[in-house]
Amino acid sequence: MIRWRHFILCLSCVLLALPARAQVSLEAAQLDYYNARYEAAAAATLDACVTGGNAAACELRTSALLFQIRRLVGQAKDKDKAWQQCATCPDIMTAFRASLAAGQTIARARLKTAADDDEMLFLLGKLDLNYVWLQLGTLGRKTGWAEYWEARKALDKVLERQPGHVRARVARGWIDYIVDTRLPMGTRWMLGGGNKKAGIKAIREAAESESEFFTRTEARFGLWDIQVREKDIPGALATARLLVRDFPENTELQKFVEMHQTSANLPH
Repeated sequence: MIRWRHFILCLSCVLLALPARAQVSLEAAQLDYYNARYEAAAAATLDACVTGGNAAACELRTSALLFQIRRLVGQAKDKDKAWQQCATCPDIMTAFRASLAAGQTIARARLKTAADDDEMLFLLGKLDLNYVWLQLGTLGRKTGWAEYWEARKALDKVLERQPGHVRARVARGWIDYIVDTRLPMGTRWMLGGGNKKAGIKAIREAAESESEFFTRTEARFGLWDIQVREKDIPGALATARLLVRDFPENTELQKFVEMHQTSANLPH
């Protein structure tokens, strides 16, 4: 069961700036998202993103749409073939692009009049990264470099002014990790370089920080993902167990825990 006291004590900075009704709506969408109900999370954030001028909703919506596509494309080696065989993927991509554009427009307009709005600057960077990770990681397409540089510069600016900004540290940690582990050396140099160890360290520290509930949750999911990529199964199992306590309806987490605690003959 979700520990509801966290919702009272641990709300994100973005949510605190929103009207009460928007806070409740976004919290519900985040619950859907972290329980791997991506379609529901995307649907719940549609109006707030497209017509409500809410950049945080657009960031969450694009994340949910990204994971819908990732789930449908799967781990196929031939990503182009997998894409062609996915009947619903083009429509989801259309929705993703519309929500991305809406969020970018909202964020950039705000930053023209308030360049020191670090939350909006972070959201712009995160929106850009959602596009880059969709193209590069999920679909294997080497595109989105303009968005990559905008994201990298935005996150660096946020962290220059707020070194303790947990979500920015996680996003920047992913850049360091992915650039160092997924790209050839020449491309790494062109993209400003990466640092696998620094990326893992940043995300681990964020996951262990005393931050708001959903902020820490995002960091923990990031840590779990990296532990799986690094084949650190004991570490990934420990992180997954923490996550499944708060998100018991996430069947992907449940399957991971059941599979690995059985194979390792570990107790519940």
